[in-house]
Amino acid sequence: MGGGKGGLGEVITRSPLPARGVGSCGPAVSTPGLRAGSVAATATMGGKNKQRTKGNLRPSNSGRAAELLAKEQGTVPGFIGFGTFQSDLGYVPAIQGAEEIDSLVDSDFRMVLRKLSKKDVTTKLKAMQEFGTMCTERDTEIVKGVLPYWPRIFCKISLDHDRRVREATQQAFEKLILKVKKQLAPYLKSLMGYWLMAQCDTYTPAAFAAKDAFEAAFPPSKQPEAIAFCKDEITSVLQDHLLKETPNTLSDPQTVPEEEREAKFYRVITCSLLALKKLLCLLPDNELDSLEEKFRSLLSQNKFWKYGKHSVPQIRSAYFELVSALCQRIPQLMKEEASKVSPSVLLSIDDSDPIVCPALWEAVLYTLTTIEDCWLHVNAKKSVFPKLSTVVREGGRGLATVIYPYLLPFISKLPQSITDPKLDFFKNFLTSLVAGLSTERTKTSFSECSAVISAYFECLRFIMQQNLGEEEIEQMLVNDQLIPFIDAVLKDPGLQHGHLFNHLAETLSSWEAKADMEKDDKTAHNLKNVLLHFWERLSDICVEKVNEPEADVESILGVSNLLQVLQKPKSSLKSNKKKNGRVRFADEIPETNKENEKCVSSEGESSGGTELTLEPSLNHNSSDLLSPLRKKPLEDLVCKLAEMSINYVNEQKSEQHLIFLSTLLDSFSSSEVFKMLLGDEKQSAVKAKPLAIAKLAQKNPAVQFLYQKLIGWLNEDQRKDAGFLVDILYSALRCCDNDMERKDVLDDLTEVDLKWNFLLQIIEKACSNSDKHALVAPWLKGDILGKKMVTLADCLCNKDLESRVSSESYLSERWTVLSLVLSQHVKNDYLIGEVYVERIIVILHETLSNTKKLSEAENSDSSVSFICDVAYNYFSSAKGCLLMSSSEDLLLTLFQLCAQSKEKTHLPDFLICKLRNTWLSGVNLLIHQTGNTYKESTFLHLSALWLKNQVQSSSLDIKSLQVLLSAVDDLLNTLLDSEDSYLLGVYIGSVMPSNSEWEKMRQSLPMQWLHRPLLEGRLSLNYDCFKTDFKEQDTKTLPSHLCTSALLSKMILVALKKEIVLENNELEKIIAELLYSLQWCEELDNPPIFLTGFCEMLQKMNITYDSLHVLGNTSGLLQLLFNRSREHGTLWSLVIAKLISSRSISSDEVKPHYRRKEGFFPLTEGNLHTIQSLCPFLSKEEKKEFSAQCMPALLGWTKKDLCSTDGGFGHLAIFNSCLQTRSIDDGDLLHGILKIIISWKKEHEDIFLFSCNLSEASPEVLGVNIEIIRFLSLFLKCCSSPLAESEWDFIMCSMLAWLETTSENQALYSVPLVQLFACVSCDLACDLSAYFDSTTRDTIDNLPVNLISEWKEFFSQGVHSLLLPILVTATGENKDMSETSFQNAMLKPMCETLTYISKDQLLSHKLPSRLVADRKTNMPEYLQTLLNTLAPLLLFRARPVQIAVYHMLYKLMPELPQYDQDNLKSYGDEEEEPALSPPAVLMSLLSTQEDLLENVLGCIPVGQIVTIKPLSEDFYYVLGYLLTWKLTLTFFKAASSQLRALYSMYLRKTKSLNKLLYHLFRLMPENPTYSETAIELSNKDPKTFFTEELQLSIRETATLPYHIPHLACSVYHMTLKDLPAMVRLWWNSSEKRVFNIVDRFTSKYVSNVLSFQEISSVQTSTQLFNGMTVKARATTREVMATYTIEDIVIELIIQLPSNYPLGSITVESGKRVGVAVQQWRNWMLQLSTYLTHQNGSIMEGLALWKNNVDKRFEGVEDCMICFSVIHGFNYSLPKKACRTCKKKFHSACLYKWFTSSNKSTCPLCRETFF
Repeated sequence: MGGGKGGLGEVITRSPLPARGVGSCGPAVSTPGLRAGSVAATATMGGKNKQRTKGNLRPSNSGRAAELLAKEQGTVPGFIGFGTFQSDLGYVPAIQGAEEIDSLVDSDFRMVLRKLSKKDVTTKLKAMQEFGTMCTERDTEIVKGVLPYWPRIFCKISLDHDRRVREATQQAFEKLILKVKKQLAPYLKSLMGYWLMAQCDTYTPAAFAAKDAFEAAFPPSKQPEAIAFCKDEITSVLQDHLLKETPNTLSDPQTVPEEEREAKFYRVITCSLLALKKLLCLLPDNELDSLEEKFRSLLSQNKFWKYGKHSVPQIRSAYFELVSALCQRIPQLMKEEASKVSPSVLLSIDDSDPIVCPALWEAVLYTLTTIEDCWLHVNAKKSVFPKLSTVVREGGRGLATVIYPYLLPFISKLPQSITDPKLDFFKNFLTSLVAGLSTERTKTSFSECSAVISAYFECLRFIMQQNLGEEEIEQMLVNDQLIPFIDAVLKDPGLQHGHLFNHLAETLSSWEAKADMEKDDKTAHNLKNVLLHFWERLSDICVEKVNEPEADVESILGVSNLLQVLQKPKSSLKSNKKKNGRVRFADEIPETNKENEKCVSSEGESSGGTELTLEPSLNHNSSDLLSPLRKKPLEDLVCKLAEMSINYVNEQKSEQHLIFLSTLLDSFSSSEVFKMLLGDEKQSAVKAKPLAIAKLAQKNPAVQFLYQKLIGWLNEDQRKDAGFLVDILYSALRCCDNDMERKDVLDDLTEVDLKWNFLLQIIEKACSNSDKHALVAPWLKGDILGKKMVTLADCLCNKDLESRVSSESYLSERWTVLSLVLSQHVKNDYLIGEVYVERIIVILHETLSNTKKLSEAENSDSSVSFICDVAYNYFSSAKGCLLMSSSEDLLLTLFQLCAQSKEKTHLPDFLICKLRNTWLSGVNLLIHQTGNTYKESTFLHLSALWLKNQVQSSSLDIKSLQVLLSAVDDLLNTLLDSEDSYLLGVYIGSVMPSNSEWEKMRQSLPMQWLHRPLLEGRLSLNYDCFKTDFKEQDTKTLPSHLCTSALLSKMILVALKKEIVLENNELEKIIAELLYSLQWCEELDNPPIFLTGFCEMLQKMNITYDSLHVLGNTSGLLQLLFNRSREHGTLWSLVIAKLISSRSISSDEVKPHYRRKEGFFPLTEGNLHTIQSLCPFLSKEEKKEFSAQCMPALLGWTKKDLCSTDGGFGHLAIFNSCLQTRSIDDGDLLHGILKIIISWKKEHEDIFLFSCNLSEASPEVLGVNIEIIRFLSLFLKCCSSPLAESEWDFIMCSMLAWLETTSENQALYSVPLVQLFACVSCDLACDLSAYFDSTTRDTIDNLPVNLISEWKEFFSQGVHSLLLPILVTATGENKDMSETSFQNAMLKPMCETLTYISKDQLLSHKLPSRLVADRKTNMPEYLQTLLNTLAPLLLFRARPVQIAVYHMLYKLMPELPQYDQDNLKSYGDEEEEPALSPPAVLMSLLSTQEDLLENVLGCIPVGQIVTIKPLSEDFYYVLGYLLTWKLTLTFFKAASSQLRALYSMYLRKTKSLNKLLYHLFRLMPENPTYSETAIELSNKDPKTFFTEELQLSIRETATLPYHIPHLACSVYHMTLKDLPAMVRLWWNSSEKRVFNIVDRFTSKYVSNVLSFQEISSVQTSTQLFNGMTVKARATTREVMATYTIEDIVIELIIQLPSNYPLGSITVESGKRVGVAVQQWRNWMLQLSTYLTHQNGSIMEGLALWKNNVDKRFEGVEDCMICFSVIHGFNYSLPKKACRTCKKKFHSACLYKWFTSSNKSTCPLCRETFF
């Protein structure tokens, strides 16, 4: 039936029955039709896991189904589901136009209403929320259309199982009400019953929502009216629910699980009962009668009364609430039903469910009150009382707080007939009550316990009141109840917290008050008897507790607590009554109760009353307020107990009795008690005392007791805790008449008798209690204690602690006393006299100042730690007290100790941390004081001066500076919190040095920074300013300028968090000085480690220009920098250049400062440097303007003017700076200047330093020469127009003459200007060499005729003959010349010039002879000298030297193998495998380098890439090593095949190549692509270190990081190309991991390059073979060789592998004609062997093979060992013949044969070989 495609609508259409019973009126009877429909719907809509019907593509969705319903025009009546509401309100129409009324319902509303009938909770919830929204948003008229259908939906859905739906329903209802207002009236009756139930919903939010809706409909005054209007309907609905419904009628048993059905049913019953109660309470009295009948019919039903015994507690609770309401509102009816009410309520008295209990007990009381004859219907003795007794005995089963307050009203309502016999009844009742106290639950819960005790005393008083005069009952109440109860409580301290004693005191007070008021009455007499009797019995039990030698401490403390409470007057008890159980936080406890409510217990009750240390003093004299009925017996009891205790103390030294005594005296400190305690003893102890004390003792028994007893007890050695003795002391002091007496006693005790720990306790107790403080205040402020404290401080701080035999506790006790008197304040005043506080602080301060003299170990043990604690407490607590001067000194010392490094202060870390916290707390206190802090505070003033002094004068290293900065950071961050924003600015101002101080610090900076700017031509100088140098200074301490600028920058960084404005441009000045410091550090070459550390520290602390310039005013800063640059030049100019180049300042901001060009002239040093620094950033026009200003100035100067700054030197320097950026392209201008310089030479030749001694030359002359040489160098680079011969002569001759000067003055290179002169001279030589080296055909035409030959034959020869010896001498003097140091600056240009040396010039060198004895070599001596001189320089630790030497030797290498070739014949016929060493000098160099590299790289696994730091020591080792190998491989490549075989044999023996290959795989990068070619990567072949040639440039340092990786790749490439067989051998024998790494890397990056080169070399080869043709195919990596001789044709195909040259080359056969198969195979094998084992190219292998075949055809026989004519390794022919068989063998093969077989027989005939 449900198998079709249709949705829910279709299913319903096909249903065989009309859908009537489904949603119409009448009881909800499920019909078969419906059931079938449901099943079908289920089948169609489908659960999650069911098979979906074929063709039904979308999962079910109830919202969509509802839409379908609306769309199916006509036929389908809508339905709502199961209903229970019996009024004919019709269905919700599903379609428009079915009936006239349907048009009233808006289609959207109809949609929503239909969704509400769904089963799915989420659908209903969303629909209900949507309904609410629509009610709010739509017009009233539209919403009104819904009203006829709403009651039915509401009644059903307000009982929904899901609580969210119920809540949403009520919220939506409220919105509907607000919209339709009075229009709802016609539908009220059908709604009201359910609405009342909804207000009683068990889910509180839903109930509240329903109440809100109700209040929205009816204001409170109208509510009874509304209820009365619908009362009949309400009662019918509720009665139906209570009497007719079952779980199965409320929900459909077919679709709703049983659990849900029951839950709904129970909820409906609960709500119905509560709704009835609500109805009763809301109905006006006059309406009640009309309902009586309805209620009577309800009460006549047994089903109703059964709800009292229902298993669900909520139903029982609601039932009892309803019973109470019925008793209250319709008592008459209840009386009629007494026989049902009484048992139902009274027999449930033991119901202990927490939900039911409150309602039940209320019902019990209402029943007793309403139904007088209720006891007729139950058996009290057998049924009710035993149940009650059980509940009470069990402590209310955890519900004491609920049940017990009802007990008093309950017994007061009991008629006498029930309680007879009275005595037994009350006795049992009270005994049960007491028994309830002993249950575990009651004991652990404070509130339960209080409830039980409270009920106990209430009932006791009630029974006493009712039965006064009946002696038996009185006796029973006191003897059998009250006293045993007190006794039990005294034994069990757990019960003493429940205010029991207070209740007792209250009970007694009430009896006393009655007895006093009713003077003559019999009642009064009876009460007095009761009280007398009570005191007698109480006295007995107290005495019994105390009168035991081993008395239980808890018990006797209980006794003292009890007495203390009883001694309080009634007025003070009120505050101790049980407060309502409400948690209070400490800050909201009212002042008056703070003392009593000392602790708020976990259950929210205050548990005061047991601890009386904080009781106000009025209690001590409160006995006057006590009733005489209590006063006398209480005092007697106290005296009796005191006497008993003192006896035990005297006789048995009983500690617990002493404690008891102290608590007793605390409350009862009177002369009588002390007299009692003294007994008959004489005044022995007081006689030795001063007269005043003696008199006082006579007069006052308390003082006498103090001296006679208490002091003795206090001074007993074994006492640990003696707080209670101190309490006795206070009790005794209380008995003195006035403060003076107390002070005298305490002073006397302080001087002589008291130990420190008692003093500490006396002071501590005074601090914790204002009354006690009042007693001892004069003594605390007095001189005796003050002096004692000062002595104590002195003693603790200054005595050498190690000489003391003292325990930790002994010390800490004394320090605690000291800390206490400094840090405790009472009413903003010190505890002791202020003078003494000051003296103590002075002592602490002195001790701290001495720490620097002690060692760290001594400081660890010293008193510093204690001083920190004391000072910390002092500062933290001094809220209102202004700091005194001594404490500011202490603060300063603390600050200084924290701001200096451990090395100076010798303090361990834990102390530094303590000191920091301490001084911060002090500064905090300081800044929160009122008044003008800075002017008043000596700390701030002195600390600023101290800081200034630290950074300016003392020597700080990085560590110290760091410590100082972090301390200042802490200080300023604390000052930031000050309300006085002016404070921080003033503080920074006081640390700021004056202009002259700054100048002095700048001048003390060492001048080495100038080296780099001078060399790079950024600045020009013509005087010698290098006075200060690092060498003279200590190399660890930072210059003061650096420290000061770092400190102030740090300060402004902190200050500007709050945007504090600094005065007099301080901010700009500080930033400028910081930039100066940073620039100084940056310009240094080879800065010492501590300087790089300094810069890193600034970075870490964020002290950088970037973080500061945001804060300052850029234009102000620039103005300042330009002024200083114009005034001083030097670094200031470089600072401006740095700012512009780092883009921190835009060029637009700078322009205004150099707009007026003429303003820079006449030139001063400052102006010159400023222009030079700006040059790189000027536009062409601006440069032209400057050069135009210089041009006229260059003409016609006197000799003196030529050298001055404002003369030739300065103007030429500016011109050079402009030229340096290649921005002057005016050839005529340049020629003009050249002519001017030539004219200077004519006029003042002595200015030009040609071939002279520079020691006599002045710096001015040197300066102008340097600028002229610079100009000539720049001229060569910039000028494109041709020069006349005379000009060339001037340039070249001058260059040579200057070089001669350079050569002759090597001794003066340490003078900076001479070094600079040498550099620029070599530069000029280098530029000329480069110029002539790069000439092309076109450029030669522009040069004079013989110029190039002159250059080559004369000038170039001259240059190199001068420079080569300089290189040798310079490197000979100093083994380690860092290329970055200024002393070696000339190495770079000199070495670069030497790279242009030609081979002939090298070979015609004039170096002193250098030969090595015993070194076998075939080279002539001049070559040996050259090699022996230059090769060791590859080890030299300066890159320029290494590269220059490499370039020179590289030119020689191809010449060297020739000398070995000439002597080749002598190597052929040795017995062993022949080997020949490459040049010995290179080999010995390699072995040295291998040892060095083993140290650097040996420990690193192959394949792990090592990054060598440029210019580190390792860098030079690795560079030298790789260059040496490059030379060796170049040499190797130049050798012939036979020589190569010998050399490679040598390399194999020494294993050098293996070491090289391992190192290369540590040095080559994983990805050897050029980093800058990221853009070109899209091309197929990216550039790699293997495809690009390595340019080893001396000047270019930008590529330094790639130098080593690129060089390593280059060497690997050469090795694979020139020694493939040896690499292959190494690769095949390496371990698997290395094997894979090498294979992967080579295949990926090298093989393609090499294969391509190899194939190309075959294609382009000019080598012609007679009878053999060779072709190559690049794409398939194949070489084809065709060999023809006569009729024989042999074709071979050589295939290169993908990992060439590691893999073996395969040789395949093509055509072969006329060759036997065996011979053919032989030859194939030979070629394969040659290609695999010879270190050469394919062409060389083929040549060798052809040679072999040719020899075979010529008739030479194969060697019968290797089956080859030509030996595959040394290329020799078989020469050694056997005398017997005449066969010939290769000598190398024979040697191998003999050594491996250990025989000397011929391999063929086996005869002995001779």
